[in-house]
Amino acid sequence: MSPPTKTTIDATPTPPSFNWRALFGWRRVRTVAIICALFVLLYSFGWKPSMWLLVARVYGVGLALLLVFGLFEQWPRRLPKWLARWALQVAAVGVAVPIALFIAFLWTTKTGAPMFWNEPKRLVAYMTFTFLGMLVAPWTALAALLRQREAKVEEQAIDFELERSEMARQALDARMRLLTAQAQPHFLFNTLANVQALVEAGSPRAPQLLQSLTSYLRAAVPRLDGSANTLGQELELVRAYLELMQMRMPDRLAFDLQVGSGVHLLRCPPMTLLTLVENAVQHGIDPSEEGGRIDVRAELLGDGRCRLSVTDTGVGLQATGRGLGTGLAALRERLLWAYGGSAALNLNEVEPHGVQVTIEFKIEPL
Repeated sequence: MSPPTKTTIDATPTPPSFNWRALFGWRRVRTVAIICALFVLLYSFGWKPSMWLLVARVYGVGLALLLVFGLFEQWPRRLPKWLARWALQVAAVGVAVPIALFIAFLWTTKTGAPMFWNEPKRLVAYMTFTFLGMLVAPWTALAALLRQREAKVEEQAIDFELERSEMARQALDARMRLLTAQAQPHFLFNTLANVQALVEAGSPRAPQLLQSLTSYLRAAVPRLDGSANTLGQELELVRAYLELMQMRMPDRLAFDLQVGSGVHLLRCPPMTLLTLVENAVQHGIDPSEEGGRIDVRAELLGDGRCRLSVTDTGVGLQATGRGLGTGLAALRERLLWAYGGSAALNLNEVEPHGVQVTIEFKIEPL
């Protein structure tokens, strides 16, 4: 039985194929054409031979130098660590100048005529062309490399800025979901605690209370993922919550919702209005012996903004000693993340007693 054959797999990555199109890019060809035109214009004064001969010689050398510049940009694939590719390109262009001119002068020599190095005038012309070419060509190549490097840095900066913006957007989304997730159990657990108190007390309103709780949960559960919300959905949730709280204290809580035209379809962070209403119930109506009233307003302003306000006639700020509180502070942070500096949350006292919380934000289309 023959021994198994050992197969060796070469893990060395195959270098990318040679990019021939990069040798004669439009910008490079245009730059070389302009420089060659300047050389033709410079030598046209006092030029006795055919003008086409001058044009062919200058443009032929220019295209040859462009080919050398692009060739050494991609070849050889690997260079010694001590040799920079830009230095190789500049040096290659400089060396190619006398060689390309030598070939050009040989090619333009008529059949049977003496070689240009045997004619003083043509030899002087060759030396002049070579001197000017070696003076201009390497510096042009170096300038092209610097411009190419700047363009690459600008492209990398744009890519970095796009990546940074995308990461900031993802961080914003994550932060919004976190803040919303922190608020959701707060509302839900408080509501369940209120329901439990009425059920344990044997209240005859328990069936209706459970029905109101079902309506509340039906409105609340679809928002638990913290996804995009509209004011129409938010108002539906607020109404279900207030009906539930009114079942808990029917003689101490009255409420009214007034919604302007076109408000239902506007975007807003989840649990925005509910946070204001729940705060008014807990810190305004609940501590008051007489109870009170909660008015919810949503209206469009004339400057492309929307105003939401929740006003209660509860005990007020001085009686409770509260400022923004935890819920409103978290809501202010959520508004900051959602709208930046275009949203404002204001807290004001209402005479003779009560609190009004107002939110204004710039309208964002769906």
